[in-house]
Amino acid sequence: MIRSLSRILKTAAAGLALAASASAFAQAYPNRPITLVVPWGAGGGTDATARIIGSLLEKELGQPINVVNRTGGSGVVGHQAIAAAAPDGYTLGLITVEITMMHHQKLTDLTHASYTPLALVNLDPAGFQVRADSPYKTMNDVIAAIKANPGKFKASGTGQGGIWHLALAGMLSDLKIDPASVPWVPSNGAAPGLQDLAAGGVEFVPCSLPEARSLIDAGKVRSLAVMADKRATLYPNVPTLKEATGSNWGTGAWRGVAAPKGIPADVRAKLEGALKKVYDSKDYQEFMASRGFGVIWGTGEEFGKFMAKGDADMKAVMTAVGIVK
Repeated sequence: MIRSLSRILKTAAAGLALAASASAFAQAYPNRPITLVVPWGAGGGTDATARIIGSLLEKELGQPINVVNRTGGSGVVGHQAIAAAAPDGYTLGLITVEITMMHHQKLTDLTHASYTPLALVNLDPAGFQVRADSPYKTMNDVIAAIKANPGKFKASGTGQGGIWHLALAGMLSDLKIDPASVPWVPSNGAAPGLQDLAAGGVEFVPCSLPEARSLIDAGKVRSLAVMADKRATLYPNVPTLKEATGSNWGTGAWRGVAAPKGIPADVRAKLEGALKKVYDSKDYQEFMASRGFGVIWGTGEEFGKFMAKGDADMKAVMTAVGIVK
């Protein structure tokens, strides 16, 4: 009887161990499709970047990645959807530079600290564009003209308080020039701002080089500098702002992959590893190069520090132009 009971207990224990092992295997992350939220509309640069990442991440994780556009509220709706999702690794998002700006305008309580940063994957520094027939051939020409004629020249490229407005304001502040010296004309993005530039409605447009690419290549617009620590691969003849003026100011539009705050450490590690493979892949690098998008890698920890610095920079510039609420 004792031997029989012992065999029963051993069999039961073995069965429980096998069941636990099977359960752990069945629950190994990921075991179902993943949603990748994009806070901006289909067809734009953020959407395009998300879709190439999603398609390559599928191969790394072995599960479908469903890219979903959640637009509205100047980016608030989509960023909120990412932050509010269950922290289980099944909802990710491509967050953008606006997360370092929106809360300073009281559009949302969300900040970069509302997420688990996973990877910084893209950075498109601001360029400084003038018309092709502009009399200003260098940034020093522009700066001298602004100082001599405050309020005469207008700039455009995004809405009031948008990233390209702040790129200009930050540059002027760093050069000890009142940002109000160049009135800002709000637009629904770089494209209409550049069209206004080409038509003579404004004199300057700070925006990314990929956005200005078509008009630069058409010979209607010239770029005088890029606000970065190195020249852009897209136009290597365009100097950095530091080369052109001595200013160390730099900023741009960036994109990175994040998850809701509090995802498990093992899930985070798996995602970070998979995203590094995506970033390093020939497919990703060639896709981004074909669009003229800048690539930059930052681990989750590095991405978090990058956003913290960007948040402080944006607050300083937004304070200087009087739009902090």
